[in-house]
Parts: sequence; C-alpha cells; structure tokens
Amino acid sequence: MVLDSPYDVAEGGLAYIEAMESLPLAQTRLLRTAIPGPRSTTLHAERVQHVSSGFGVALPVFIDRAEGGILQDVDGNRIIDFASGIAVTSVGASNPLVQARVRDQLARFTHTCFMVTEYDSFTAVCEWLNTHTPGDFEKRTALFSTGAEAVENAIKIARAATGREKILVFDDAYHGRSLLTMAMTAKENPYKTSFGPFPGEVHRAPMAAPLRWPGGAENATVEALAGVEAVLAAQGADTFAAMVIEPIQGEGGFIVPAPGFLAGLRDIAARHGIVFVLDEIQAGMGRTGRMFASEYEGVAGDLVVTGKALGGGLPLTAVTGRVELMNAVHAGGLGGTYAGNPLACAAALGVFEAFETGDLLAGALRIEDTVRRVLEPLVTEDLPIVEFRGRGAMLAIEFADAATLEPRPLLAAAVAARCHARGVLVLVCGTYGNVIRLLPPLVIGQELLEDGLAVLREAVESVYADSTAGSTADSTAGSAVGAAAVRA
Repeated sequence: MVLDSPYDVAEGGLAYIEAMESLPLAQTRLLRTAIPGPRSTTLHAERVQHVSSGFGVALPVFIDRAEGGILQDVDGNRIIDFASGIAVTSVGASNPLVQARVRDQLARFTHTCFMVTEYDSFTAVCEWLNTHTPGDFEKRTALFSTGAEAVENAIKIARAATGREKILVFDDAYHGRSLLTMAMTAKENPYKTSFGPFPGEVHRAPMAAPLRWPGGAENATVEALAGVEAVLAAQGADTFAAMVIEPIQGEGGFIVPAPGFLAGLRDIAARHGIVFVLDEIQAGMGRTGRMFASEYEGVAGDLVVTGKALGGGLPLTAVTGRVELMNAVHAGGLGGTYAGNPLACAAALGVFEAFETGDLLAGALRIEDTVRRVLEPLVTEDLPIVEFRGRGAMLAIEFADAATLEPRPLLAAAVAARCHARGVLVLVCGTYGNVIRLLPPLVIGQELLEDGLAVLREAVESVYADSTAGSTADSTAGSAVGAAAVRA
C-alpha cells in the first residue's frame, strides 16, 4: 500500500516522515478523525495552560503543513482553507517564490534594523509599492510590521503634514487593536470592551452600506455623503487631518460601499484639505481581482495602507502616499525596531514576483465566478440570507430575517461550526456577528473550491432546516468553539 501521509503509520521513523513531507500536499479534503482530533485536543489543552485566554480561536486545530488551499493538521486531517490566515496567505501558505527568497535572506542575516544599517530589499519593496499603488503622482513608502501600526503611522503622517488633529472614520469600520485604532474601530465587542478610555479626536460618519441604508440603497451615496458633510461642519472641517476608510470593509461584514461613495469622499477630502487615507490592508494585494480594491471605483488615496497579503505570511505593512505628505515627517519620526524586517521584505518580493509571473488576479475573478454561482442563489425567501456581496476572492453571505433584517448570528455560527466539523474552515464576521466571509487563497484549485462550497451550501440548508424543525440554532452554535472570537 502506498501511504500518502506520515500519519498512516504508528512508527514510521523520522526518515519516513521527512520523505513524506517533501511530497506535495494533496489538494483534497480528508477527515481521518473528528475535528478537532485527539492530537489537536491534547495540544489545545496545553495551550490553555500556557497562553492568555484573551486570544480567541476560530477552530482549535493545530496545523502541521499548509499548501495551496489545504491546511493539514497534526492528526492528518486535510482542511479546505477559506480563510488564508485572515487574507494573509493569498499566494498560498508555502509559495515557492516566497520560500526561496526568504531562505536566501535567512542564510545571509535575519535582522539589522533599517534605522541602524540599511539593506536594499527594504528599498525594493518601497519602489514596487510606489509604482503600483493607484495615483498618478510621485510617492514615497514607509514599512512597518502590523496593520494597526501602519494605520497609526498614516495618522501621524497626516497630522504632521496638515498641523491638524481630528480623524474621520466610518460606521462598521475596523482598523486594528491598538488604542488609537480601537478608537477608530466601530465594533465594541470583542475589540473595545473593558479597554478604554481611548484617544480622543476620532469622529464617526455614516457608511453608505446599501443593504441597511434607511432611505434605500438607491439613496445611500447621496444621503451618506450629506451625513459626512454634516459631521465635518459640526466639528469644523478645517480641524480634520485625515479621513480613513476601507474600500471594502473587512470585519464590518465585507460591505461594499454604494457606487460613487468613495469618489464623493475623495472630493470632500480634497475640498477641505483633509488627507484621504485608504485602508487596503485586507482588500488590497489582489484579493478583489485587482491589485487594490479602490481601483474598482477609480479612486486614489493620498495615503494607502497595505498589509496582510503583502508579506506572504510574514509580518509586513506599509504606508504609501504623496511625496509631500510622506516627507512632511521629521527624520526619525517614523520607524520601528522590526519595521521592514529583511525576512519580511524578502517575502514581499516573492509575493510581487508571484503576481507578476502568475495569473493570481484572474484566479481571484475565477473564485468570484464560482462562489457567486453556488451561493448567490441562496439569497431567496426560503433562507435567512439577505445578501451575497463582495468582490473577487473577498466574498460573504449575511444571515438575517428577510422582512426585518434582524441579524441571525446564531445561524451564522452554527453554519460555521458545521463546516468546521466537515473539514472546511470559514470565518464569521460583521458588526452583528452574522456574516460568513470567504477568503480562499488565490491559488486554490477549482475542484477543491467546488468541494468546499458544496459543504458550505449543505451546511446552510441543513442548519436552517434544523432550526425550522423545532430545534434551535443555539445548541448548534455552541459547538462553534469560538467561531466568532477571531476577528481582524
């Protein structure tokens, strides 16, 4: 018998395991045990003894290998990855171009701190971002490590350039977990609960979210822009340094703003001398089928914040923008010990190469076509799914009552739990916790994608059937094991 995994033998030996791990990871779903399996369960118990309980987890399995669209856990289960580490591993969790560059850099040195001694990969990443971010103007880039860090530095840059203090953000926004970015984030639980007080001078304006706009989707753009103008007028438009928005909201529920809203914001910001900041951390780097989600609206930010998929799995983020803004900060005012770490920069250069030599943007559009074909028909009167939305490989379904739009978070959690039990990793998000988001790697194979979607569709139908047959979604949702606890 030909064994396809080291988990097929009780005592295969190190040489056998190493030989098996050198083979490509099969791109098929496989359940050898219940999810989570016994080894994951043991390791999770150890985690509880050593790791702060403040860390949530969507699915308590421990991963041994990852490749393409598959996560293989320590029990030998192969799980379809519809999460990509929350939009991080867009080019795959073991992309050979990324691996090769990181391996080469690792052999030379791991760190020097760019503010102490320089290395050219930092400059090369900045050059690529200056060239590829939207905007026909001269740019400069600064590199950092986390999304929240990059967002905060965008605010620092805007304040230095304008001499103003206030920040305008939007309903349903998510910008990070630091104190300032928590103030900018809309959702209270789990991000802001018990962590205040937060920095001041953060003001919130309406988001043109078509589904729930009180005046109807057709009026969302005009009325939301009027609301933005009202907030600016009330606070003094000339006191705002920055206006920050996600071109497609992530944690807020993958909300695509109504057509014309981003362009309208761009005009308002320009009219009042406010720095227009596009937070492309989750939606950027090819996730939507274009390199940056704002390209769909033909809008360029004065500053663009990127991260997540930028480093191909290593921590790297960036702020890219107009040269006069980026250079407004005094020397030494930007930086960080690990900002633009050489291993992360090497990984980013591998990501760029993957986009330039492959068909990843086309892959994102292929994913959208497939997911739309399978899931969009679920938006019917027969199921409590009120909207299918998103772009490219950033897609979601929202669970709510069709008549009232009352959110159904327990149904979303129950569907996620059933998917997890059958070996498909999906994430729950949304201001109300009632949205299932799909973020598959752009390299996922078609058969694997179809298999995962079939599991998801069956889970939706069976969970809803159970709920209408007299059982409640509450009991099923209880097995979600933190499905709503992971957010980013």
